[in-house]
Parts: sequence; C-alpha cells; structure tokens
Amino acid sequence: MSTAVVVGSGPNGLAAAIRLAQSGVQVRVLEAADQVGGGVRSTEKIVPGLLVDDCSAFHPTGAGSPFLQSLPLDEHGLRWAEPAVQLVHPLDGGRAGALWRSVDRTVAEMGPDGAAWRRILGRTAAHFDAIAAEVFRPILHVPRHLLAFAEFGLQTLPPASWTVRQWSRPETRALFGGVAAHSFAPLTEPLSSSVGLLLAAAGHAYGWPVAVGGSQAIADAMVSLLTSLGGTVETGVHVTDLDELGSPDVTLLSVSPLGALSIAGRRMPDRVARAYRHYRYGPAAFKVDYAVEGHVPWTNEHACSAGTLHLGGTFEEIADAEAQTNRGRMPQRPFVLMGQQYLADPSRSAGSINPVYAYAHVPHGYPGDATEAITAQIERFAPGFRDRVVGTAVRSTTDLARYNPNYVGGDIGVGANDVPQVVLRPRLALDPYATGIPGVYLCSSATPPGAGVHGMCGFNAAGSALRHLARG
Repeated sequence: MSTAVVVGSGPNGLAAAIRLAQSGVQVRVLEAADQVGGGVRSTEKIVPGLLVDDCSAFHPTGAGSPFLQSLPLDEHGLRWAEPAVQLVHPLDGGRAGALWRSVDRTVAEMGPDGAAWRRILGRTAAHFDAIAAEVFRPILHVPRHLLAFAEFGLQTLPPASWTVRQWSRPETRALFGGVAAHSFAPLTEPLSSSVGLLLAAAGHAYGWPVAVGGSQAIADAMVSLLTSLGGTVETGVHVTDLDELGSPDVTLLSVSPLGALSIAGRRMPDRVARAYRHYRYGPAAFKVDYAVEGHVPWTNEHACSAGTLHLGGTFEEIADAEAQTNRGRMPQRPFVLMGQQYLADPSRSAGSINPVYAYAHVPHGYPGDATEAITAQIERFAPGFRDRVVGTAVRSTTDLARYNPNYVGGDIGVGANDVPQVVLRPRLALDPYATGIPGVYLCSSATPPGAGVHGMCGFNAAGSALRHLARG
C-alpha cells in the first residue's frame, strides 16, 4: 500500500488526505496546533458558551465546492444553515443593497438595476456548477464546459470599477463592490470583477451558509470521514523538516510558500525556491469578535436578518479604502466584513448574548489597533451598537499569523491577488502543485484556485500526487 503524509489539517490538507485515502493510499495528517481545522476552527470566547469562528465564517464556495459536495459529510455531522437574507450592504441614511438566495427576489428589490443584475448574475448562478468545475481547477486545463466557462471568463476580465457601470443605484453598486472586495485587491485592476461575480452567483446558487456548531464542524466532519477511510490525524506535531516525516511515497504540504521553504527549501531546485521566495503576500485582516446583548440595532430592516454584512459605504468609498490598504496605508474608514452567524445557527449564542464577527481589511503586517475603526463602521450603520457590547476578543495581524502561520503578515488569503499571481500562483509551472521535489506537493490556498473553504487546492494537489504514484 502506498503511503502519504499531509502537513496541515485545514480544509485543503483534509481534502487532499480524503482524496488520497479514497484511492487506497494510507494517509497520515500532521497538525501543529492542538485543534484541527486551520482556518475553520471555532472556539468559545469572551463569555462561556459563546461560540466564535476564529477565521472563515461564511461558506458559499464550501457549499458549492465540487469535491465537498461529492462527500457524504452530512453523514459525519455537517449541516449547513442559511439566514433569511444572505448578504446586506448598508449605506448611510438607512438604505442598503441586499442579496437573497432567490435571483427574482434580489432583482425585484433593485428596481431599474434588476435587469442588468439578472443579465450578469442570473446565468452565472444558473450554470454555477459547470463554472465551478472549471474555475476551481488550475488555469492550464482543457475545459469540459467550454461555453459556460468562456462566458464567465469574459465577464471577469474588466475591473470591478467597470462592471459596476452596469448599475445606477448606489445600493447595487456598493453590493457588488463589497463582494468583489473579498479579493483584497484594488477594484480598479483587471480581473477584480472575478471574485465578485463568483461569490455573488454562489450566493444565488448555494447561499452564503454557515456550518451549524461553528466552522469547526466542517473540519470535524472531514476528519471523521478520513478516519472512516483508514486515515489518521495527529495534532500538536510541528514539522520543521521533511526528514522528520520518514519515507512516505508522497508528501503534501498545506502551508504557505514561505512555510514550504522552511520545511523543504534545501531540497528544492533553485528555480522553485527562488519563485517561492518571491511569492507575494497581500493586505491583511484585523479581527474583532463582539459579545452583544440582544441584536445589532441596524437602521436598515434587511440588515437585521442578514447573515453577512459588508460595511464600507459606497462603491467609491470601498474602492478608495482597498486602494489605500494595497498601498500600505491604513484607511480611516476600512472595508469591514461582519457576520451574524447566530441568526442561522442560534446554538452559537449564550442566552441573550450573541456573537458578532467582524474583520477589517488593513495593510499587510499592520502594526496598529483597528478595533475602534471597525466599531465605528458598525456604529455608523447601527447607532447604539456600542451600548450593547459586553465584551470583545481581538486578533491583530500578528495574532492571525501566530494563530495560523500560513497567514503571513495577517494575509488570510495566503497570497496577493494581483493579475500575475492570480494566473500564475504560486509559480509559473505546468503543475503548480509540484515543489520540484519528487513526490512532494504544495496544497495550500497559495495554489489554484486560491482562498476559500472549498478544499479544491488539496483535491487538485492530491491528483498530482496520485499521478506520481501511478508512474511508480
């Protein structure tokens, strides 16, 4: 029987391990932390019983992942739950753009912008599975759904700042801009529409659900499935060198390129080591979790029922804030992503105290404290919020990197999403998962298709490992 070691137990490491185990490989997963999950860990914080997602919280690409959908994770305890409104983007004066699971409901609320939203997002949502089957693979591949892929690809080429010209209402423009800002890239760059189009379409096709019991439930279900296939997981094992792993037939590293250099750099060909050294990391997150007595006092009624909120004002404000963070400057009003996961999953609350999740986009390695800037953005659209906060838990960019070493400088996307790196991450190669060391592969979010709780980086890297094993 062939053997494999996977370093890292985030969704990509676990996806790689499961695919290998499904193919009859004996798999051992090693995790440095005491808790499995990487970016999908959840813990109790602030007050007893208050469950908080430590990093990833909303999972449109998880629910829509081609590989995760193929797994019987429901049999291993995973349940998705959706809020009444998937996403809301408040503006000053009580206005807001809103995204419902239903395209029709979303379009109806947009008035004159509805027809363009349907034209741009409706077909993408209807063909989401075919599109996901292509965009979640490496850039260099033979498409199986050529027409759907080509149509989507043409839509993604313009900057987000061009795409929003399709809409006249500030609410619609801001709604799309907030989704596009998930890329952490300037919204004036080519391809900056891609993340917005994909995630908005996923919201219609699969919603922006949360995992019942916290994002940790995703990792727990994957570990349960893996062990049922004969795989093993060990926590508290910090791998510093390939020599510590024995002689497995294949090794998969769910680490950043910087981490791969640390573990395996001395064995890498110079060209690969050089590419990993020059790999670029992007802007960071600064995270604040709040314990709130009762609910957030939003001025917009739809925001009161939304699982996810984007706080940043108009499209122009968001674009300016993202441009500043990418230039290394801290904006006065940063873009903030906020979560009310407890609305879909009440088990996260502790009596009348509810967990509210938020993080701001800040410059890479930002050394300051963004807590007040985040709180001010919430208060801007929910006056009286401060009075309901009974406690906070803060993670700076340094804390995030300590929590997960893949998050270099607080970059939770594990890599800048500028045009060259979106296309060529982590390096120019026919097999982007290969490290140049026979049988050793990179499977973190630094590889295609990039960040998100979809497991497809690990799935694709496991495919490369299986081809290596087949060659004997």
